[in-house]
Amino acid sequence: MLLAGDIGGTKTHLAVFSLAEGPRRPVAEAVFPSAEYSDLALMVQEFNAQTGLPIEYACFDVAGPVVGGRAQLTNLPWIVDSAELTAKLNLHRVWLLNDLQATAYAVPQLTPSDLDTINKGEPAEYGSIAVIAPGTGLGEAFLVWTGNGYMAYASEGGHTDFGPNDETEIDLLRYLLKRYGHAGYERICSGIGIPNIYDFFRDSGHAPESSALAQKLAAASDRTPIIVQAALDKNNPDPLCVATMEMFVSVLGAEAGNLALKVLATGGVYLGGGIPSRILPLLHDGRFMRAFTNKGRFSAMISRIPVHVVLTQAALIGAARYGLERMSTH
Repeated sequence: MLLAGDIGGTKTHLAVFSLAEGPRRPVAEAVFPSAEYSDLALMVQEFNAQTGLPIEYACFDVAGPVVGGRAQLTNLPWIVDSAELTAKLNLHRVWLLNDLQATAYAVPQLTPSDLDTINKGEPAEYGSIAVIAPGTGLGEAFLVWTGNGYMAYASEGGHTDFGPNDETEIDLLRYLLKRYGHAGYERICSGIGIPNIYDFFRDSGHAPESSALAQKLAAASDRTPIIVQAALDKNNPDPLCVATMEMFVSVLGAEAGNLALKVLATGGVYLGGGIPSRILPLLHDGRFMRAFTNKGRFSAMISRIPVHVVLTQAALIGAARYGLERMSTH
């Protein structure tokens, strides 16, 4: 049996898979709050004690670059080492993947019911595929056709320099440069980025801040869910939060289009991570696709690229697929 894990900055999803059932049907699973554990091994040991299943192999996807079987997580104070975990957990082998590489590995396994389509487009057979995933951070990856299947590759494109497209975004860039010294896309298009946009609009006097909302935000350890919820409130949407999420969607659309151009993603662009599936009405109102296709001479070409939102736990499926495939030949 294989233990697969999707390790995020906020939560970690662990599950057990078998070769017989494949990467879509876990035998057992549980979700853990990542920050409450000092390292991954302790969490896994607790999960294994709960399930009592005979685990021999493990495959984890992590939110950060993996180099030589070792990763320092971007938004969690953990260092994850495959050799160390193999010894601590008494396993035959542990594999580590970047979380977006794992999400990309899942894409060929996804069915129409796993997806919400923003732009149907005209997918090219065997065309490259791009994956962009705003969750706690902003992950990016891509797949290329190798002749007998798609191979997934990791990227840290979410940390590339933010390029503004209008006067308000130029002001946002200045604001972020003063605050951080560098403004990458993750500072905007992610769970940690949404409060930055909110603060920018609040501090620049775009709209008055509601005193009730200010109290809620001040008391919260994570302001992002409150901002998103207040923007999506059908009865009484908060103007500052609406402006925040509209900016988020525009910048996400622009960066998704950037990634599509960089890898020539004629096979499609897939939006993963925890945020897109929660804000589907905002992604369907036209703002995302206007920013996505605003590419000058390449606007017509990029408008033909399919764009889908991934509605399922894709990274875990991808980690399970990667681990099971290697288990079968190990």
